[in-house]
Amino acid sequence: MSTLQRSRPVKTVKTLSDYRTFARELLTFGFVGFLGTVITIGGANLLRHVLGGGPLTSVIVPTVASTITSYVLNRHWTFRHRDSDGTGREFALFFGLNGVGMVIQVLCTGFTYYVLNLHGSVSYNAALVAGMALGSWFRYWSYRKWIFTPAVV
Repeated sequence: MSTLQRSRPVKTVKTLSDYRTFARELLTFGFVGFLGTVITIGGANLLRHVLGGGPLTSVIVPTVASTITSYVLNRHWTFRHRDSDGTGREFALFFGLNGVGMVIQVLCTGFTYYVLNLHGSVSYNAALVAGMALGSWFRYWSYRKWIFTPAVV
């Protein structure tokens, strides 16, 4: 069995409780994402436009800060009812998968800045938001699949 998979019983019938759990997860994940967005966009704009940082460095630094915040909030709030093996595997996977999400963000910003040659604040922020949206979709999917898995009964 892969280290990324755990055996669990197959459930075919969804209960009202399953839908409530999913809705709560989605809402709290969204709130954590909102906080991460504030950290990332605010930090990127501070670094880029106030402190004069490079376009990609200005995405990477606040994204790392947002990732740390997101891990703590998602582990202890959004997905608190899901298993954790406590070995550091979850932590390593979380940061690895967030690295993929960050690459998605950096690619969107880099494409806009270097390929399309759009250097203005509006285009920078549009690329940042697009990259964050794509990266967030990937993160939510990957967290549910590999990190914050349902408790095995």
